[in-house]
Amino acid sequence: MGFERRKKEILSLLAEKEFITASDLVQRLGVSDITIRRDLSQLESLGLLKRTHGGATRVDENPMVSFDLKSSQNEAEKRKIGEAAAKHIQDGDVIFIDCGSTTLHICLHIRKLNIKVITNSLPVVSALQNSKVKVNLIGGELANKRQAVHGKMAVNHIHQYHADIAFIGADAIDLEGNLWANSETEAEISSAMIAASNKVYVCADSSKRGRKGYLKFSDSTAIEQIVS
Repeated sequence: MGFERRKKEILSLLAEKEFITASDLVQRLGVSDITIRRDLSQLESLGLLKRTHGGATRVDENPMVSFDLKSSQNEAEKRKIGEAAAKHIQDGDVIFIDCGSTTLHICLHIRKLNIKVITNSLPVVSALQNSKVKVNLIGGELANKRQAVHGKMAVNHIHQYHADIAFIGADAIDLEGNLWANSETEAEISSAMIAASNKVYVCADSSKRGRKGYLKFSDSTAIEQIVS
């Protein structure tokens, strides 16, 4: 098992519980104690966890959770959501895709379409390399932890476009279908994409439903459909 696979397994386990021991990881992943300790050191240097005596803990919750940590959570469900969302896209469409870990999974299913994608996500750009899709990367300030472009310049850049569809994520969706974010910078990007699109599809796994977050950035009336 390579490092990238072990990284996903470790982050997935930490998403479920706050602390995990090195000995438990050795047993679960079938590698040596030295390998696990090296992995934990590397993941700590990336800001994805915090090493402790005998293991590791999840990093404290904050508005800008790392993309790697988000993408390791509910991955199978996110793949299905990405496939379902992609069915709403046709040749000739201009679409926004935000920096969400769920919306990223749309990319696998649109590589052969003659469409334009406007995004603030570096992983989306990478996933659509060498495809038929024309990609426009929004300009602005790079948030390394989220592997995405944010800021006032990015919002202004989005306002220069108009898209057929926006595919966005949300940190929470309340019982009325309103959208919530845990980061003001990400909420600004999502709001700008919503305003510049004919239709909006929200891609969110089941963990996001039925609760509220820090900041409401869209009413349910602006949403065409929640894909989950």
